[in-house]
Amino acid sequence: MKIYAFHLLNDFSGSPKVLSQLCKGWAAQGSDVTVVTCDGREGFLSGIAGVAYQHYWYRWHAHPWRRLAALCWSQISLMALMWSQVKRDDILFVNTLLPFGAALLGKLKGARVVYHIHETSMRPRPLRWFLQAVMRLCAQEAIMVSDHVAQCTPCGHVRTHVLHNAIPKSFLEIAQQRFTYRTSRKNVLMICSLKVYKGIDVFVNLAASRPQYAFRLVVNANEVEIAAYWEGQALPTNLLIFPVQADVHPFYRWADVVLNLSLPDQWVETFGLTALEAMAYRLPVIVPAVGGIAEVVQNGSQGFHADARAMPALQRKLDLILSDPEIYDAMAQAAKERVLQFGEAAFLSGCWSILQGTDQASHSRQQLPTAQPAGKLALENQSASGSRK
Repeated sequence: MKIYAFHLLNDFSGSPKVLSQLCKGWAAQGSDVTVVTCDGREGFLSGIAGVAYQHYWYRWHAHPWRRLAALCWSQISLMALMWSQVKRDDILFVNTLLPFGAALLGKLKGARVVYHIHETSMRPRPLRWFLQAVMRLCAQEAIMVSDHVAQCTPCGHVRTHVLHNAIPKSFLEIAQQRFTYRTSRKNVLMICSLKVYKGIDVFVNLAASRPQYAFRLVVNANEVEIAAYWEGQALPTNLLIFPVQADVHPFYRWADVVLNLSLPDQWVETFGLTALEAMAYRLPVIVPAVGGIAEVVQNGSQGFHADARAMPALQRKLDLILSDPEIYDAMAQAAKERVLQFGEAAFLSGCWSILQGTDQASHSRQQLPTAQPAGKLALENQSASGSRK
């Protein structure tokens, strides 16, 4: 089976990380895998053992029109580069909606096109409509990372499958080896992109309001971009900001709780891989109440759902986790158990069956068990959520 895996921007964000996980699994099974991505960048798709590479031109631009022009030109370059290589019996695996040139190439060549859709909050809307239309025209299968993505993505007659992302076996093994139990808890971590809609300003304000805790923010940006974003702003002394990290294990080992503060009116988290990684370290998490990330983290069990726009409620939930040992230990145990439900073997097997065409049912989905908080945790969760009523 020849698989071409297409991704636009190779970096250290979530979607290329998931694709690298799949490529490693396919290569380990003996498949002929070629990663097709942009040149000139290091990221999770770099240096994967057992796979071949093809690179085409793409540069990200802050200006929207220049970014759109770069996207379009990159897809023309992609089609020209791969035209003579792709055959009818190949599989074109399109990671995210953005590499639309790969889907059009597959349609023209008569090859099988499988999408892996991670996103819903893409702007501007006309671009999202166009990319979704290309997917509906060209794809035979579409894999959604959560029920939320499946509900928000119009797929027409394309067969759809909900397959939640998984924690890599290697990551879980390292987390289990490096886990240390602490009785003094004050360290707060967030890992995200350097974007306003990711709630980075909320995180800074939260740090300023809680000087008794230590805060660390890891952003998918370099030091120059970080300095430019907060230029002229006095940051809290209990906050450290770090540029993009290829190895995040030291940060999870340092942390006592992990936050995701995406603003739901601007960006809806479709899965939330950092929450899963945090739970591998038995860390409670606070995440938005909407989107795919709310499917991963059960409110009151492995942590809390919270609206980042409601600072008082957010502060109370953070204080509750860090100040009550009984609640913290219950959430840590729930996190340890929950992460095992997102095993890599089942994820790779599910994707492989879709590629082979053995999972033909439209709207098939991965079943996840649910849990309800009990005892003191249920009462505290109800109290912490009371401000929303």
